[in-house]
Amino acid sequence: MSIESVKKYLSLYGKDKEIIVLNSSSATVDLAAAALNVIPARIAKTLSFSKDDTCILVVTAGDTKIDNKKFKQMFGIKAKMLNADEVANLTGHPVGGVCPFALKRDDIKTYCDSSLRRFDTIFPACGTPNSAIEMTCDELFLISKSEAWVDVCNIKET
Repeated sequence: MSIESVKKYLSLYGKDKEIIVLNSSSATVDLAAAALNVIPARIAKTLSFSKDDTCILVVTAGDTKIDNKKFKQMFGIKAKMLNADEVANLTGHPVGGVCPFALKRDDIKTYCDSSLRRFDTIFPACGTPNSAIEMTCDELFLISKSEAWVDVCNIKET
C-alpha cells in the first residue's frame, strides 16, 4: 500500500486532491503539527491494537494517551499495541503514516475517539510519514467507515 492507494480510496469521496504531501516528516504528532503549522492536539493519530488475528484502529487526538481501563471496558481486551512490522503487515501502512483509509485487510475495525470532537477539523495521515489531509470529524468518521465514537483516551497533562 502507498499514498497512491489512499488517493484512490479518497477519490471515492472526492477528497483525493486534498492530500497534503509535506517536504518534511510528519511521522510523529510533534513533527506533523510543526509541518502543518497546527497545535499537536489537531493531529489525528491512528493507533493499532492487537485483537485476535487482526487489529483494531483507534483514531484519537494528538494530545491524548490510551486509558487502559476505559479501553478494556470498551473492547473487552487489554490495550496491546502492535509492533511496526505487525502494523505494516495488517494495515498496509508504515508506522508514522498509519491511517484508517485504504486498509490492506477488510476485517480491521476502526473507531474514532471523542477527543477529536473538540476541533472543527483534524489532520490524519494518508499512508506515508510525510502526508496528511484536513477533514472534519464527521468526514473522518464516514470516510474511515468507523464503527463508533468511543471514549478510551485521556488528554495528556502538559
